[in-house]
Amino acid sequence: MMDSKDLVLTNSKQNTSHHMAKVSSGKYYFCGYCAAFTNIAITFPIQKVLFRQQLYGVRTRDAVCQLRKDGFRNLYRGILPPLMQKTTTLALMFGLYQDFSSLLQRHTSAPELVTCSVAAVLAGTTEAALTPFERVQTLLQDYKHHDRFTNTFQAFKVLKDYGIREYYRGLIPILLRNGPSNALFFGLRGPIKQCLPEASTYSTHLFNDFICGGLLGAMLGFLFFPVNVVKARMQSQIGGEFQSFPKVFMKIWLERDRKLTHLFRGAHLNYYRSILSWGIINATYELLLKLL
Repeated sequence: MMDSKDLVLTNSKQNTSHHMAKVSSGKYYFCGYCAAFTNIAITFPIQKVLFRQQLYGVRTRDAVCQLRKDGFRNLYRGILPPLMQKTTTLALMFGLYQDFSSLLQRHTSAPELVTCSVAAVLAGTTEAALTPFERVQTLLQDYKHHDRFTNTFQAFKVLKDYGIREYYRGLIPILLRNGPSNALFFGLRGPIKQCLPEASTYSTHLFNDFICGGLLGAMLGFLFFPVNVVKARMQSQIGGEFQSFPKVFMKIWLERDRKLTHLFRGAHLNYYRSILSWGIINATYELLLKLL
């Protein structure tokens, strides 16, 4: 029979183990948050050019000219929503993926590939709760709304008058994008890194992580580019009918003369931006994990 001292010692060990597990889990959220912050600060102007191309189907030169006309004061206009949304989203993406993976592996006997894929999809679906931030970012980046909205909080206030549903306009394309892209990202990250030359120093590990994240980001960005085009169109609207994904897609398809090259206008810039963006995210995330 266990005496009182043994019981106290056992409970102490259990509490310590539980606390360490929480700390270990928390670092994934923290590293994801910092990786997103670094990325947004560097790549926001490029993202803004890309957004104009997705929304209006204009050439890169024309989108850059629009930003020049807007002036430097407006260059980082709309950065607060993606900063709030992306930092939280990536914190959830990496943190929840680890938590869901551990939970599923403990309570199911399914193969690791299945549990990791399900965990990635669940994390992506949870991220969609932050759709209002992406919604407001779209409105602030659209020059047609420059006169109507001066800041993030005003945009949130205006949307409030249309009801909670208006905050989640464009939710379907976000769900179609988040789950599958997360599953592919976490599923392919390891195998791609294994194909790269073996790293023996911090700098080579950092380089490999950048290449791995960049290649994956570019591939997924290109694959889901049409979904983001539809999302941008949906979220640029305020009030009115909530049109279905297929209906908005067909409308854009007809507007762009039924040509894939027109539908993917801006995809080349998105490709290069994704290499830089996801390279920074993956390299920063892995570096912070090693340091913590």
